[in-house]
Amino acid sequence: MTENIQIHLTKTPTGALTLEHFEQKTAPIPAVNDGQVLIRTVLISIDAAMRAWMRGPTYRPQVMPGEVMPAYVLAEVVESKYDGLAKGDLVLGEGLWSTFSVVEGRRMRKAPPYRPLSHLMSVIGIAGLTAYWGMIDIGKPSEGETVVVSAAAGSVGSIVGQIAKIKGCRAVGIAGGPDKCRWLTEELGYDAAVDYKAGNVAEQLKAACPNGIDIYFDNVGGAILEACLFQMRNRGRIVCCGALSQYDTDAPESPKGLPGLVVVKRLRMEGYVVLDYFNRTPEAAQELLGWMGQGKLRIAEDIVEGLENAPQALMGLFEGTNRGKRMVRAAPDPA
Repeated sequence: MTENIQIHLTKTPTGALTLEHFEQKTAPIPAVNDGQVLIRTVLISIDAAMRAWMRGPTYRPQVMPGEVMPAYVLAEVVESKYDGLAKGDLVLGEGLWSTFSVVEGRRMRKAPPYRPLSHLMSVIGIAGLTAYWGMIDIGKPSEGETVVVSAAAGSVGSIVGQIAKIKGCRAVGIAGGPDKCRWLTEELGYDAAVDYKAGNVAEQLKAACPNGIDIYFDNVGGAILEACLFQMRNRGRIVCCGALSQYDTDAPESPKGLPGLVVVKRLRMEGYVVLDYFNRTPEAAQELLGWMGQGKLRIAEDIVEGLENAPQALMGLFEGTNRGKRMVRAAPDPA
């Protein structure tokens, strides 16, 4: 075994994340008790929601100063005192920004026998499953409808637009910068892209969606959500997946038009967490892999090497440095 590197949250952020909010330490490899397993972290999912975990309770307890940063991980079992898992098994579940962690065995699930392992974080991991259930179960797309996706070049958004196209919809992505917008249209098959960094998002949306928006898949909240609200068609659906623009600030914005436009336009606005669909993972994975095998779905992965780079990788999400699913490699893939 090697040294056990851990990355702790040092203080609760009130504004934008900086490297000063994190501290790297070396700790002993923890002992394993009955019902637990010792895992070696291989891949760490980097998600914008991690910033919200630092602000207060969400669907999980708040991450407090001094704690090792939690994360969804792919890991290898090094030692097991849990009947359902054995040394050498690959598992998925909540771990830590840590080389080694001890976790309750019942809270981990055995990873399916699939390669490359990175796909367990992207297409059939949190990113793909979030995109799939948000669109299919909440958005309920119908052929010919117009779907708008914010953070469209990100881990979830890059998949959402492609699902919209598979379902016969017109897909419009909102992203930052001309390079990302070109990538959406030229590589991922979006019909149009709106560059929010170019300003006047409302006018760009009108041009890209002359007949209005049937489904808006919201990953950012704030001003972008407001712009889309005013373009929604009657009985449109708004899928509330995240609020990227609101996490890393001490002055979150409340969009105008709520609840008035929801009432007047008879909109349905629904939030969800992918954990709600945990028991239906095989169903979604089969369809996502099928689309990929048919060449209908392209997956972009943004892998940052080294556990020590996890803080910068998370900060980069709010700076727009990622393209596709961002993850951190903490160790080489097991043989």
